[in-house]
Amino acid sequence: MWSGSRCLNQIQYSLSSTFSQAFRFKPRTRLLTMGAGVQTVDTSKRLAHLRELMRLPENSVKAFVVPSEDQHSSEYLAHCDERRAFISGFNGSAGCAIVTLKDAYLFTDGRYFLQAEQQLDKNWKLMKQGLPDVPTWQDFLSKHLEQGTRIGIDPTLISKVDADSLGKSLEPRNSKLVSLEKNLVDIAWGQDRPPRPTSNVFPLDIKYAGKSSADKIQHLREELRKKNAKAMVVNMLDEVAWLFNLRGSDIDYNPVFFAYAIITEKSAALFVNPVQIDDVVRDYIGSQAEIRPYDDFFSYLKETCSNLQLSKEAPVLLGDKGSLAVAEAIGQDNVLVVPSPVAALKTIKNETEIEGFRQCHIRDGAALARYFAWLEEQLENGVELNESQGADQLEKFRSELDMFKGLSFTTISSTGPNGAIIHYSPDPNDCAIIKKDQLYLCDSGGQYLDGTTDVTRTLHFGTPTDEEKRAFTRVLQGHISIDTAVFPTGTSGYISDSFARRALWQDGLDYRHGTGHGVGHFLNVHEGPQGIGTRIGYNNFPLKAGMTISNEPGYYADGRFGIRIENVIIVREAQTPYNFGNGYLAFEHLTMCPIHKKLVDLSILTVQERDWLNAYHAETWKKVSPLLHNDPRALAWLERECSPL
Repeated sequence: MWSGSRCLNQIQYSLSSTFSQAFRFKPRTRLLTMGAGVQTVDTSKRLAHLRELMRLPENSVKAFVVPSEDQHSSEYLAHCDERRAFISGFNGSAGCAIVTLKDAYLFTDGRYFLQAEQQLDKNWKLMKQGLPDVPTWQDFLSKHLEQGTRIGIDPTLISKVDADSLGKSLEPRNSKLVSLEKNLVDIAWGQDRPPRPTSNVFPLDIKYAGKSSADKIQHLREELRKKNAKAMVVNMLDEVAWLFNLRGSDIDYNPVFFAYAIITEKSAALFVNPVQIDDVVRDYIGSQAEIRPYDDFFSYLKETCSNLQLSKEAPVLLGDKGSLAVAEAIGQDNVLVVPSPVAALKTIKNETEIEGFRQCHIRDGAALARYFAWLEEQLENGVELNESQGADQLEKFRSELDMFKGLSFTTISSTGPNGAIIHYSPDPNDCAIIKKDQLYLCDSGGQYLDGTTDVTRTLHFGTPTDEEKRAFTRVLQGHISIDTAVFPTGTSGYISDSFARRALWQDGLDYRHGTGHGVGHFLNVHEGPQGIGTRIGYNNFPLKAGMTISNEPGYYADGRFGIRIENVIIVREAQTPYNFGNGYLAFEHLTMCPIHKKLVDLSILTVQERDWLNAYHAETWKKVSPLLHNDPRALAWLERECSPL
């Protein structure tokens, strides 16, 4: 701890008014994150302008790469950083655009095939990554472009790891990755590009965070000493927010703000736009860190590194998502790229955070019960509601809960064939009517001061088909298999992913997405590096006690229906009769919302699976029902849905 510093958990504030004034997520216009229903954008003029810029002598590139990420490698973006969406018209959260002087290519994964097909115009070729004979965008650059190609990139938007790997793969063809000083898409976007957000930053009270910023910084310095590093650059927005116990709302649905941090053995610097902080934040930080303007980051980094006597043996740590631009500012020979120790510390939730997760999921379950009971009644009464109206009503119920600060992502309210679009979101001006005779998939979540929720339920308000029931039950069996798993310490999500797919595989079914992603604590709903899925990178990060993850197997019949069942779970130590090896782990489910029994095919459900479902519903009833005494409709719905099979 700094000499003379203020321990952040000793500073008392009356923060309720600060929170209400400084922070409330503004709903993102759904058009920007739409799946089906969006008008295809004509990108002809945009591409023509971009190609003019590519041909200029000061650029002279034959290809230009437009990644999804911003300068902080964020998954979800501020509107001003939606470059790939602007140039291509496709606004799913994952993908990469490559524009050559003649052609344009959009690379994305199976979650977004249908959406991309609907949004891309005739100028673009969709590259369906993961299918046979479809290269990754990196392989495309190194193997499918002509030799000697100069490939332009904004160095703030590509990680040093990816840039190094890509650079080596280009060498055999004498091609080259070229760092450009200005982003060409930004120039083509011109005055229509939205300004960078400047939301208010506010402190997160220790009663929610569970650990002071001083303690977190001290733990990070211990990691620096282990690696003989002189400093670390913290570039991920959720890592900066977690490290300093600060939150903001610069990116829709994510309580983060644009910032960098530099931590050395004896100093800490936080870079943030001065208009975003007030005296409350300055007093909260105290002498823990020097607060400097966001735009000073690169110049300050260069100056600091010149004074640190850096070498390969005494480097600056940079997380594996740190940008090429940051590495170049430090000096390529003085950077040690590692999995971020801040991310590793953040993934392990402390007991205060864990209890917060439990409580916010119970409250969230009450909002879900109110919504599904309301929706069922409306449909029974013949009221015509579209998907967007459903999403809005669910948000209204959540907004009435204690400590609610906004949604954790745009609600996926999808009926019938739209449920097969994995990241669908309804356009309020053009979306489907929710129908009783179709499956209804609702994937939603909330941000609360004490945690983040993410839950998916699939329901049918009429009579489901045998096919729908069997597919739903196979998904449920996979969900139960993950929930009840007991596994040795050191097991990764890559290994355990097959637990969720085994029942589906028995029927020749599967799904094109991971089984689970990490979930932040009043932070990003997608948190890395932990997860459960077929991505080989998960094998590098064993599941550990205290990690929060989603459990969300699914099945999607293109053009007909989609099924997904999602709970948030937390890794806990397992109590086993014996202890061969180094101990065992299990999961505790946090989400409290009934799983639709009408869709269960009892003929293929085992006794153990039936017992699990009954026990889960008994727990849900016990925890959620006390919050519904003022809503008889929801209470009756919950009682019916939680009754034993």
